[in-house]
Amino acid sequence: MIEELDVVALKRDHPDLGLKAGERGAVVLTYGDEACEVEFVNPDGSTRVMASFPVEDLEVVWRIAAHRAAQADRRAAG
Repeated sequence: MIEELDVVALKRDHPDLGLKAGERGAVVLTYGDEACEVEFVNPDGSTRVMASFPVEDLEVVWRIAAHRAAQADRRAAG
């Protein structure tokens, strides 16, 4: 399941949005298990494209849950 703040890559081109397969963006909102709102940014951090995509078009490349678990482990070991 994709979560908010996960980083995802597009599985296919979206020429109508100027996006190509492999481009990465951050999930800013999920619509259940069906779709996600994803933000793609410019190098300066400004929003390039924000659009909704079906989950079938997305591949998770970085999970926020894994990051949170690693932070908790570091605090516990601290």
